[in-house]
Amino acid sequence: MMKRFALVMTLCLSSSAYAEEDIAEVWKAKCKSCHGEDGKAKTKMGQKESIDDMSLPAWQAAESDEEIRRAIADGSPKNSKMKAFKDKLTPAQIDALVGYIRTFKAK
Repeated sequence: MMKRFALVMTLCLSSSAYAEEDIAEVWKAKCKSCHGEDGKAKTKMGQKESIDDMSLPAWQAAESDEEIRRAIADGSPKNSKMKAFKDKLTPAQIDALVGYIRTFKAK
């Protein structure tokens, strides 16, 4: 019984650690081309679509975690070109992206 519990705990911890370690790679693969490396949207597509700068304190304060999560999962209500990722990312990856976006907050 203890071996089974240990195995389950190891699998659970390793999957969440995987999401945390690789979330920067997910950002680079799925988000960077529009939102930029730093969330400032200083990219060709970011400028063309007038994408918000996620590093601004006002943006960080105005957007709740749930709103960010919903935009990632279902697409942005503010920009129809923002695709839904609910079929491409796991809920854990979406949650990790919300946390990653919070690290962009300008100091």
